[in-house]
Amino acid sequence: MEFFHDILRYSFLTNAVIACVLSGIVCGVLGTYIVCRRMVFLSGGITHASFGGIGIAHYLGQDPILGAALFSVLSAVGIEWSSSRGQVREDSAIGIVWSVGMALGIIFIYMTPGYAPNLMSFLFGSILAVTSSDIVATGTLAVIVVGLFTLFHRPVMYVAFDRDFAASQGVPVMAVSYFMGILVALGIVFSIRTVGIVLLISLLTLPAVIANVFTKSFGRIALWGAVIAVAGNFLGVWTSYMMDIPAGAATIFILSITLLILKGAHAANIRMARNRSHAAG
Repeated sequence: MEFFHDILRYSFLTNAVIACVLSGIVCGVLGTYIVCRRMVFLSGGITHASFGGIGIAHYLGQDPILGAALFSVLSAVGIEWSSSRGQVREDSAIGIVWSVGMALGIIFIYMTPGYAPNLMSFLFGSILAVTSSDIVATGTLAVIVVGLFTLFHRPVMYVAFDRDFAASQGVPVMAVSYFMGILVALGIVFSIRTVGIVLLISLLTLPAVIANVFTKSFGRIALWGAVIAVAGNFLGVWTSYMMDIPAGAATIFILSITLLILKGAHAANIRMARNRSHAAG
């Protein structure tokens, strides 16, 4: 009960809980598109490339989140453009952007006079450092993501599962791909403070994978993925509060254990059903 009481007492804890809910919604919904389109590696590339924008922005004396947003969006668009033109294989483009982004971030951080201890929080998360402006930005993105998935459910689903089929149905595949890439990039940037660059790829994939254990419906996976991500984030903050450990790491550990337990239970149920079927036969 002390945790819930402190949520109302301390603004930084209130901001952390609100950020948990909003980033959970964004990552849960966008994670469905990422998992179904099998672009987990792409999201990892964009996530790590954002560190380049953080380093450059810090060197120039600007907001690191703004730098990460610009760098991530340009990385997402660049990967889509180069792979669609056939100039560079998508996996190669992702690997290049991933490594170059991280390298640039490290270089510019070391070139900046003085010590920048706060930048390391972007790698591993610092949810208690969430500001009101972060909440407004993430909340706005959450509304946009939920609204677009609600209004354009089928085109997004078609592109996620089969781009050739989507094109045959008159869906503007490239426009949807570019736009979803930009949303994923922004979702990544606005969720960095929650779990950090290193662990963010897991927050984008684990909730959707867990939801997929129960349902194969794209819409239901998006809905339950958001619910699971929010619950995982909240439990991560609660565990962090109770055990004095990083919230991001706690969140990913909880989601990972949940997935292992559910997968094990699901496999056991399938074996039992098969055994009953053989016994009846």
